[in-house]
Amino acid sequence: MYHRLDGNIDAADFDDRLGDNRPVSLTPGAKNILVVGSDSRDGMGDEYGGGFTTMQSDTLMIVHVAADRKWATVVSLPRDSWVEIPSCDKGNGNTSAPHHFKINEAYAIGGMSGDVSGAAACAIKTVEHNTGLRIDHYMSMDFNGFKGMVDAVDGVEVCPETAINDKKAHLQLEAGCQTLKGENALGYVRTRYSIGDGSDLGRIGRQQEFMEALAAKAQTKLTDPAALYGFLEAFTSSLTTDKDLAGIRPLYDLASSVKGIPANRLTFLTVPNYPRERDVPTDKANVVWQYPQAETLFTSLAKDREVNKKALEASARRSGAITPSQVRVQVLNGTGTPGKAAEVAEDLRGAGFQVVLTGNAPEDVSRTTITYPDGLATHASVLSGRVPGAATTSGGSAPGVLTLTIGDRFQGVRG
Repeated sequence: MYHRLDGNIDAADFDDRLGDNRPVSLTPGAKNILVVGSDSRDGMGDEYGGGFTTMQSDTLMIVHVAADRKWATVVSLPRDSWVEIPSCDKGNGNTSAPHHFKINEAYAIGGMSGDVSGAAACAIKTVEHNTGLRIDHYMSMDFNGFKGMVDAVDGVEVCPETAINDKKAHLQLEAGCQTLKGENALGYVRTRYSIGDGSDLGRIGRQQEFMEALAAKAQTKLTDPAALYGFLEAFTSSLTTDKDLAGIRPLYDLASSVKGIPANRLTFLTVPNYPRERDVPTDKANVVWQYPQAETLFTSLAKDREVNKKALEASARRSGAITPSQVRVQVLNGTGTPGKAAEVAEDLRGAGFQVVLTGNAPEDVSRTTITYPDGLATHASVLSGRVPGAATTSGGSAPGVLTLTIGDRFQGVRG
């Protein structure tokens, strides 16, 4: 049984595809695991859609496990997040050019040849590039594995407030509490347009609630050897990990290290975001991560600091009225490298900022700085969230305009 389960797990070897320009791990004892819910339809015919020309990712999450193993945070990244996709190996001898698009395209670009290692590599590069977090491990699971895990614990109870009739998710449910198994459980976590506001954010919330309920049910049911084996068979049969996690022993060691985390210190949240329509009126489909809150979240995890979900969400609500499209910036080159201001200005425009002027700073500087006039502190915080390592000071002389002076230690524009 051990060897069967161990042999079920597929390993993705992508280390040589990630390049050298990766974030540094600031707390080596902590772990960041990228979890992908794959839209693979293997063994399911066209029941949930077919005709894909490349691999698909349906769900993206970062699981941060603290170094002391006393808390963990799960951050959902909406698949409609508008981010910068770095250059990736397509697996066919060609390389994609850096560009902006929704985040789930990264998995598809890397998986063009049907190779999960390539898909994983591009997804990891994209997440690292936009979060600044070092990804230590990778796990992906397809639809069949999810269904099998739910069935192994005899289903999970959900309590929809209204009836659901979603043809795309093959789901018909009455309102009220009920236990879901198999296709209904899968349909429930995939349904989007027929419940709530029809957004991917609403679906993420339901997925997080369902996962919490599944974890709680598993704790009570998996003392039964038959249920445990069924759960592990479903889990391992649909699982692909990085090569270091690809085995029962390393997975068991990881599970053992986190089993003592109390429920009240396991936090599920979604990266702060807002509709991209506020920056680009014609884009009604995507969302943009909200700064500085997203930067605060990722910096906390990088430094292994527990995230206060309520405080983060309250901060997002307070400053949510300011978006990059409302921030006017002049960019000054303090590096001595010709063309640096124009290069950074282009990146800022790609992130939605209004760049009103580029030029050279009076002198070369080592550190990047943001200077803002009175009344624009919030605007400056939105910009600083996109420019890691920048120092922010008041006293800008240009009315209504922030001054970004690029220094030698400039780390780039986030997203």
